[in-house]
Amino acid sequence: MKTLFIIPARGGSKGIPRKNIKKLNGKPLIEYSINQAKRLTDPQNILVSTDDLEIANIASNCGVKPPYLRPKELATDSASSYDVYLNAIKYYESLNIFYDIIVVLQPTSPFRKLENIKDSIKLYKNDIDMVVSVKETNSNPYYVLFEENKNGFLRQSKPSDIIRRQDCPKVYEYNGAVYVINVESLKEKPIYNFMRIKKYLMDEIDSLDLDTPIDWLFAEFLISNNLIK
Repeated sequence: MKTLFIIPARGGSKGIPRKNIKKLNGKPLIEYSINQAKRLTDPQNILVSTDDLEIANIASNCGVKPPYLRPKELATDSASSYDVYLNAIKYYESLNIFYDIIVVLQPTSPFRKLENIKDSIKLYKNDIDMVVSVKETNSNPYYVLFEENKNGFLRQSKPSDIIRRQDCPKVYEYNGAVYVINVESLKEKPIYNFMRIKKYLMDEIDSLDLDTPIDWLFAEFLISNNLIK
């Protein structure tokens, strides 16, 4: 399978300003994902998708020069990742380069391990839409999640007779670390319409997604206390 690794990294970020190039343990955050991708493929199969010249320059210094800057309309808060991936596929196909799958590595998952990526790719088959990394969530809809009804009263999101948390079905949430996406499926429909999805389970620490200043402080705590293997 011909594989394109996409590292999406727009310049604007709300929770942690300029987070994709903010230094974590002495190096820009995006460098973690670039280095992992370089261990899995040649640089010509790695796309750092960015609208930002500073990010593009850092990627180039890491040996992965972005072939283009992402259009501004694909770098807004409301732009969808689906459109970003389609834009990348169309760019390469305009050069007669055709990929079977894309592997998305978000820069905000610095503790993702190389084997997490390799194992996710191994799970992929061409008759599914996507393999996605997940973690087991603590916010179980059978137990602790509630919604307001039309009268403003809380009701359990997934009504059940379950009394003990340990008796609840396991529930998973996307952790943002790895997406292995069927290009043909991507051309047919948005990711949120995918039905043939397989999970790749990761642990809590490897799943850490840096979205808020508290997330960042926790990442620094883990590093400074040698809790990252």
